[in-house]
Amino acid sequence: LLRDQAQLAELLQELGDVPGGLLRGHLEGLGQPRPELGHGRAADQLAQRIEEAGYNRPILVQYFEYIGQVFTGNFGETISDHRPVVDVLVRYGGATLELAFYALIVAFIVGIPLGMLAAYVRDRWPDAILRVFAILCYATPVFFAGLLLKLIFAVGLGWLPVAGRASVRTELQLTRVDNPTGIYLIDALKTSNPGAVYADLLAHAVLPGVALGLLTAGIFLRLVRTNVIGTLSMDYVDSARSRGVREYRLVTKHALKPASIPIITVIGLQIAVLLGGAVLTETTFEWQGLGFMLTQYLTARDFVAVQGIVALLAVIVALTNFIVDIIAALIDPRVRY
Repeated sequence: LLRDQAQLAELLQELGDVPGGLLRGHLEGLGQPRPELGHGRAADQLAQRIEEAGYNRPILVQYFEYIGQVFTGNFGETISDHRPVVDVLVRYGGATLELAFYALIVAFIVGIPLGMLAAYVRDRWPDAILRVFAILCYATPVFFAGLLLKLIFAVGLGWLPVAGRASVRTELQLTRVDNPTGIYLIDALKTSNPGAVYADLLAHAVLPGVALGLLTAGIFLRLVRTNVIGTLSMDYVDSARSRGVREYRLVTKHALKPASIPIITVIGLQIAVLLGGAVLTETTFEWQGLGFMLTQYLTARDFVAVQGIVALLAVIVALTNFIVDIIAALIDPRVRY
């Protein structure tokens, strides 16, 4: 854990410069203004914009100035729409966290029970089908799964909304609540008709949540299956089996809890997968979160906004992994501090 703390500190120190440095190189053109990247501006206008923003200063000066601003909560101002980056993070961050929450729920509901079932019927044809299903889940691109789900359940059957976080009526209700958090599941409690609002929110969340959640569900399925089968071969399980304990009870009671420790560890890694997949999922379903805005700012070559969003997502991943390591150490005494 001490090593993880040092790695976390090093990551936070280096986060600010990588995405910004890459995009800044495109914008500055290695010191030469490029009109084709200036949204139709002439070379002299682009050079003036670069000078006003301070991008012609030495890279180390820009880097340390940016790091100092970040520690005071100032991520700068976006180039394309002149908004504080912090406002973008606050406004759209809740949507991405909400989507990741839905995806984790789907991953738990699908991956863990099916993994236990695969371990229970191991080396039989249902086990083979479940293993193929798991491979399809994490091998299928999330945008393709999203488009397929939209085509079947939204366009073809008309059961669910095509895109968005909520209907227009629900959006209007949520904009009128006092002190909105940006997380609709919380803000819905403050509306006049929370039941109808929750129904609308969940209807819009099904397809993007499933599309992103299946990506992690396949990993959970194979992980649970492998660890439960390994636990079932241990001596204390054989002892319980010799006493006449049923196989189903061995799987659900004796084998699942010891096999859950690797799952907790993998959750931290899957947060990175979910946040990365959220970029494509939000774009596919027009779910206006940080991933959706990231694509918009990438198109606009707004490296200040991209830098802030990437830094926040990386911090969330790093902190989540650190917290998961602590939880794993508390659960499993074999983990060393």
